[in-house]
Amino acid sequence: MPLPNRIALAFASTACACTFAYAAPADQHPPLDRARIEQLTGLKGTFSERENVFKVSKPRTDVPVQVDGVAMAPFMGLTSWAAFTPMNDGHVMLMGDTVVFEDEVNPAMSAALDAGLEVTALHNHFFFDRPKVYFMHIGGMGDAATLAAGVKKVYDKIAEIRAANAAPAMNFPGKVGVQNTITPAPLESILGTKGQGNNGMFKVVVGASGSMHGTPIGNEMGVNTWAAFAGTDDEAVVDGDLVMRENELQPVLKSMRGDGINIVAIHQHMTAEQPRYMFLHYWGKGHADTLAHSVRRALDAQAAVKK
Repeated sequence: MPLPNRIALAFASTACACTFAYAAPADQHPPLDRARIEQLTGLKGTFSERENVFKVSKPRTDVPVQVDGVAMAPFMGLTSWAAFTPMNDGHVMLMGDTVVFEDEVNPAMSAALDAGLEVTALHNHFFFDRPKVYFMHIGGMGDAATLAAGVKKVYDKIAEIRAANAAPAMNFPGKVGVQNTITPAPLESILGTKGQGNNGMFKVVVGASGSMHGTPIGNEMGVNTWAAFAGTDDEAVVDGDLVMRENELQPVLKSMRGDGINIVAIHQHMTAEQPRYMFLHYWGKGHADTLAHSVRRALDAQAAVKK
């Protein structure tokens, strides 16, 4: 199916109706096995009786961080955490925020996804930070032991990266051709749509539609998916943005990380839009055709989600 038709399919349905149940009083739930969560995560936790939440935390003390020239202590917002609370169906809900440096983001994200956790946001909290710090939000629902083991895998992957290289890396692996000489035709064939060339670069843009405060919005107002290629056919880079519904995020993440595409941001661009949209920014290096196939597979994964 051509890309525009698949995108249209992905955006044709109405927004998903997500129902959140308020937490019942603590005495209506089986108690959390706090000792087991501590054992599986390898971290000590604290319990809030009022909210029936057990939270473990891991301060980032392994890499010195400065923000605007100020030395930052973990107390100032450089602590990873994961919180667990019982749900009405006997399962447990997990929410967490993970402090990551640039070279840790994607390996940690893959570790979370492979462990059955969800990744729900990726963004910065600071300006003028050295080294740059990002925050990856994780979540999940199910068995407490499985969720806790997943958190441990994320933290272990981060520790593995820092053990191999104490200082965060300054670039992604791989090369990009110095001259921009991308051949558009193969990429248009793979992606199923025409694009635009510019000084040896190539870009495709496909709009979606919605409304904001009762006003129609679409491609020209920034509601679009795009992919841009530079470098050479053999040593290319692709960067882009995917617009999606909330229930499409996890399949797209799994597809892109499975192909080695780096995720660099997950966030929203608007408020009060209908339907609600999320935006995923990415960056990849490799053969241009291979990168285009990765983008295509992500779009196919998005289109396959039941609306």
